[in-house]
Amino acid sequence: MNRNADYLLGGLLGVALILAAWMEWLPYNLTETLGFVTGAACVYLVVRRNVWNFPVGIANNLFFLVLFSQARLYGDAGLQLVYIALGVQGWIWWLRGGKNRAPLRVNHAPPRVLWILAGLVTLGAGGLMLALQLARGAAPLLDALTTALSLAAQYLLNRKSIENWYLWIATDILYIYLYIVRDLHLTALLYAVFLGFCLAGLWQWRRALRREAMDRDAALAPVREAAHG
Repeated sequence: MNRNADYLLGGLLGVALILAAWMEWLPYNLTETLGFVTGAACVYLVVRRNVWNFPVGIANNLFFLVLFSQARLYGDAGLQLVYIALGVQGWIWWLRGGKNRAPLRVNHAPPRVLWILAGLVTLGAGGLMLALQLARGAAPLLDALTTALSLAAQYLLNRKSIENWYLWIATDILYIYLYIVRDLHLTALLYAVFLGFCLAGLWQWRRALRREAMDRDAALAPVREAAHG
C-alpha cells in the first residue's frame, strides 16, 4: 500500500472515531484517551516543525469538543471550533506563507504583534469570563484566561513565531491545575506531557533560529567581502 493510501485509510478511521465520539457511541474514557493520543502526536509534530501537526491537531480539537461539552467547560469547548479554523489557516501559512509563497521559517514575532496580542488577551479574557459566569460555567476565570492565551499562542504558532512556546508553557500550567480540579486526570496528564513538549519545542526552535542566522551570515559573507573589497 502506498503512502497516499495509508493517509486516506488513517483519515477515514479518524473520521469514523470522531463521529462515534460525537454520537456518544464511545465510552467517555475512550474519547479522552483519543484526545490524549492525538494531542500528544500533534505537539510532537509541532516540535519537529512538521506541517502534519495541523490535520492531527484538527482531529484532536474534535475529540476535545465532545469531551469538554460533556464536562460543561464551555469556553474550552468553543475554543476547539476556533482552533479548527486556525488549524486550517496555519496549515496554509506553513506551506505557502513565506516569502514568494515559500514555506514559513521559524521567526521572532514583531513587538507590535506581541503588544496587540497582549491587549486582545486582556480584553478577551475579561469579556469571556463574564459570559461564562452568566452561562454558569464550571471555572469561568481559568476557563476564560486559558482560552484567550491559547488563541494568542495558536496565532503565533501559525506565524511560526518562537514566542508561541512561552504562551503555551504558561497556558499548560494553568490547564493542568484546571483539569485536576475538574477530575479530568488523564487530560491533566496530557497537558503535563504538552508542557514537556513545549520546553523541548522552545529548545528545538531556538536551535533552528541559530542555524538559519548562521546560514544567512554565510550567504551574505561574499557580498560583504565584495563591498569592502
